[in-house]
Amino acid sequence: MRTLFSNDLPKGWVWTTLQEISEIILGQSPPSSTYNTKGEGLPFYQGKLEFGKLYPKPRKWCTEPKKIAQKGDVFISIRAPVGPTNICPEKSAVGRGLAAIRGLGGIESFFILYLMRTFANEIASKGTGTTFDAITVNQLKTFEIPLPPLAEQHRIVSKLETLFTQLDLAVNNLKKAQVQLQRYRRSILKAAFEGELTREWREGYWEEPEPMEVSEISTLEGLSEPPDGWVWTTLANCADILDSQRVPINAKERETRISGKSESQLYPYYGATGQVGWIDDHLFDEELVLLGEDGAPFLDVLKDTAYLVKGKSWVNNHAHVLRAKTGATSNQFLCHYLNTFDYHGYLTGTTRLKLNQSTMRKIPVLLPSLPEQKQIVSEVETHLSVSDKIEATLDAELKRAERLQQSILKDAFSGKLVPQDPNDEPASTLLEKIRDEKERPQPKRRKKTTKSKTQSSDDYPLLALAGALERNDDLIGDVSPVELRGGKGE
Repeated sequence: MRTLFSNDLPKGWVWTTLQEISEIILGQSPPSSTYNTKGEGLPFYQGKLEFGKLYPKPRKWCTEPKKIAQKGDVFISIRAPVGPTNICPEKSAVGRGLAAIRGLGGIESFFILYLMRTFANEIASKGTGTTFDAITVNQLKTFEIPLPPLAEQHRIVSKLETLFTQLDLAVNNLKKAQVQLQRYRRSILKAAFEGELTREWREGYWEEPEPMEVSEISTLEGLSEPPDGWVWTTLANCADILDSQRVPINAKERETRISGKSESQLYPYYGATGQVGWIDDHLFDEELVLLGEDGAPFLDVLKDTAYLVKGKSWVNNHAHVLRAKTGATSNQFLCHYLNTFDYHGYLTGTTRLKLNQSTMRKIPVLLPSLPEQKQIVSEVETHLSVSDKIEATLDAELKRAERLQQSILKDAFSGKLVPQDPNDEPASTLLEKIRDEKERPQPKRRKKTTKSKTQSSDDYPLLALAGALERNDDLIGDVSPVELRGGKGE
């Protein structure tokens, strides 16, 4: 672990172990009969927390906890996954898969949190197991850490909080920009499939469009009046449905089949929202539209439910396989249309929504003439290509922010973030005080029989400082269909 640092520790710092500076409480799950979701007892945390957030929120409570963490203890996941951390927001029950770390000798919770986040990868690398990775409590206790003087610890935490508040603000603005970008994409598609994006093109088109080879819907009940030259039909009328050719293969069998094979011998294996792995054979060799059957974000207007695949591929049973019918539409037009469609009323299920084939076949599709479909695809993809470039920039900046955070943490725990003060009491003295404290007999406490308080949102401390940048948050702003066509507004 010391290889993380290229130089020796600063003067006054020492190498020690986690057990030397803290009390570590290993989680233990009580009987499941003591769990509830009514808020009775102590908040209960087990396994995965809301990693990435500072404080987790309870999903269940426990009336007879086995192990208890106090407010301010640092939670660390010790199995599946190993290493992520949060701070305990209040007195809570700790279940299997977690440990709580409580600093001694005046060491702050946030110092331990930032310390553990600095070495999260090194801790995770110690995980072993067949079904999932895990570390033992002894591995956690004996993990080596650099310890600065207590006064410098306070300076480090103060500086980190200032820098991370600024970094969080920047990240939040990047994420806002991502949302605005998705809304911009949806506004383009909405304008396209309402006929607004190509209105001027349609009005200036002088050739008589060839009739489409598609059956129209006889009744327009519940459907809008189509623009001139457009017709309503159903998905089954304008696309071949190839679901019968799908073959699901579980991950273990796929892993066995691709073992020892070169990349050139493998083909993409697709599911509800995209590629989910590789396989050593293919079912299809053409351009297709894949539309989620179950597990797709059907009701999230900012996410796609359909995508194009080209060439050799294998598709499992979580995605419908569609091929646009020649003379009716194209795969590109169909894919864009399905990503704008409102799927309310077409889905079954509650926790995992599903679009079954019989219902999917009835999806109404609004088709313009083939030349206008081609024009729509051209204009949509031109606009979306611009947004793709912006999105790539935003993704790169978010990754840069992650790297910057780790760089700041590394500087903090190698003595480069804040200046050292020769007047600080050295960390070795702090360790001696902690050892004396551990050896000192502790007075026995009388047990109190008090009713556990129901968790309230008021118990949570403020999670972070909030601020606003002195600039316009809008990345794109409102864009009218006229402006999208390159024309001038009124």
